[in-house]
Amino acid sequence: MSAVDNGSYVAFLIIGIVLVAIDGHLIYRSAVRYLANRYTERGSATSMARLVSVLFHLVVLGVLALVSVIDIDAGGQLQTVVLRLGVLLLILAAAHGLTITILNRMRDRLDTEELTMERIEARRENPPAPVTPTTPVTPATPGTPVTPAASTTAAATPQTPAQQRREIKREIKRA
Repeated sequence: MSAVDNGSYVAFLIIGIVLVAIDGHLIYRSAVRYLANRYTERGSATSMARLVSVLFHLVVLGVLALVSVIDIDAGGQLQTVVLRLGVLLLILAAAHGLTITILNRMRDRLDTEELTMERIEARRENPPAPVTPTTPVTPATPGTPVTPAASTTAAATPQTPAQQRREIKREIKRA
């Protein structure tokens, strides 16, 4: 490499590092605000945003280092730097999109957890009323086959989805 080649190499690295730093900082600031209303403590949102932005910086700076050593000849030094910057910008855009996807998944998970907790609290405050059968069920004596009338009476009581699946499987085996 000649001195001019070193100059274009250093220029590419400096421009690339500045682009990565700016984008990473934007991701960090946006992530803090994006996650802040989902975490009960602002410190948790800040910590998660910091972890995501550090991961972003490490991955993209690693890609920058790899792109910088690839031997690309676009005809001239300026064209080569521009070509490398174009490749870096495309990779930076993909990394930015992936980071946004990660943040969306984190927020969706937090939304789901919050909704689940609200449902649990609502059930604790207002437990469902116990269901009592309207038709008395006579217990079968051991060894007596169950008649269809008895199974219809038992089916009238509400069942959990697991109980319903077991009942369907039993009926299929009988048929």
